[in-house]
Amino acid sequence: MKFKILIPVYNDWQSVLKLLDNINFSIESLDHEISVIIVNDASNHDRPIYEKDLENIDSIKILNMKINQGHARCIATGLKYIYEKEDFDYVIPMDGDGEDRPEEIPQFINRVEDSNDKIIVGERVKRTENLVFKTCYHIHKLITLTFTGKSIKYGNFTCLPKTTVEKMINEKATWNSFSGSLRKIEKDLISIPSSRGSRYFGPSKMSFFNLLKHSLSIISVFRQTVLIRSALFIVVYILMIKSNASVITAIPLVLLLVMIYSISNLALRENMEEFNNSLKNILDITKIK
Repeated sequence: MKFKILIPVYNDWQSVLKLLDNINFSIESLDHEISVIIVNDASNHDRPIYEKDLENIDSIKILNMKINQGHARCIATGLKYIYEKEDFDYVIPMDGDGEDRPEEIPQFINRVEDSNDKIIVGERVKRTENLVFKTCYHIHKLITLTFTGKSIKYGNFTCLPKTTVEKMINEKATWNSFSGSLRKIEKDLISIPSSRGSRYFGPSKMSFFNLLKHSLSIISVFRQTVLIRSALFIVVYILMIKSNASVITAIPLVLLLVMIYSISNLALRENMEEFNNSLKNILDITKIK
């Protein structure tokens, strides 16, 4: 079978080059054709010269973007490029900083044989961030479940069959949120345990603000359900507090309205025309193996 590992990167070349080394080591015992597609999100740092012979990786290509478009859109562009330009059976998107652990790639590939062409997702069972971030992350999952009815315990680190890749490049939500779009189009998923690794170099880029944006982007994919559940919450909550109305008791309503406004704005990112034209943003393609 032919696997494409899809890696978005912005400036963090030191981590990506180490990741390539670790991927090469991790797939040594696998008898499949495994290639890497790196989407360079218009980095403003030059890529170092890389001269190592990664004998277990079939090929490595770098798609150099003209303009910076963000993590989710890099993955979307990569999926579209692979589907339209490459010969493949499965795509494995993963972060390029080490937080998606390359030693888990064989687990995905070995599970494919009995997956019946279903999606395999890495369900987070262990994280390496501090207690505050972990708490915020659990709140994010709870809010997502409450307002969308969807439990999403995975990120980009997945294994997608070709049929799913086709669905994702025809779903406008993919241009805004990878995991939200995947949960929208596919209901039957196979989960394998996945531990969040530590970044190879530098601090994590997932700040509180980025986590909040990530959470709201996922929720925005299911905005119709959110609006219905929000309306019910508002009605029930007003009935509960009508005899004790105050500035304090109004805070949950204000926060809910802010959330609705935020996801409405984020939903505007779901632009199918931009998605369809995303390959035009490729400046050039560098083949380093």
